Amino acid sequence: MRLVKFTHACVRIEDGDRRLLIDPGVWTEPEAFDGVTDILVTHEHDDHVDVARIAQVAAGRPVRLFAPEPVRQLAEKAGLAITVVATGDEFSAGGFSVAAVGGRHAEIIDGLPGCANLGYVIEGIYHPGDSYFVPDRRVTTLLVPAAAPWGRHREAIEMTRAIAPERTFPIHDRALSTDVGFANFDGWMADEDTEYARIPLGEAVTF
Repeated sequence: MRLVKFTHACVRIEDGDRRLLIDPGVWTEPEAFDGVTDILVTHEHDDHVDVARIAQVAAGRPVRLFAPEPVRQLAEKAGLAITVVATGDEFSAGGFSVAAVGGRHAEIIDGLPGCANLGYVIEGIYHPGDSYFVPDRRVTTLLVPAAAPWGRHREAIEMTRAIAPERTFPIHDRALSTDVGFANFDGWMADEDTEYARIPLGEAVTF
């Protein structure tokens, strides 16, 4: 399995001729879409889904978009076909087996933003979107959120401990705009009982 890291929360999973893109938002590099026909979206915020960019890709080749119900209106307005998925759904995307888990976005304050958010477990790889939800499934590779208005280091650490993955890589890290911010988060995570590493932008790890 090969995992390619792009800006913020976007990653691409590859295995042989299988490819699956997750959460290509407004900061995502164009090359993230290379060879991709299937896309998972955790929720409707534009740092996780850029429907205009996806529509451009879909103009040149078939694209299948999988996302929770609130993304439907955005997708249809852009002329995109969408498969709506919900918590508990199990399906195939990009040749991978996917399970949708969780269901709600992490709270910032006063119940906000109060929107849907699906995490996806893809053959042991867990992308939680904007959530610290701990799934009732075996997770070998955790993509842990590193920085957000709704986030805290403590919750990232507690999530990692509860899931106990073999390996952990940070995502949702655009707000960490300097090496100081990256080093601070990485320093805390390095002490946990998991193989932790930061994937440089555009680069990949194989496991």
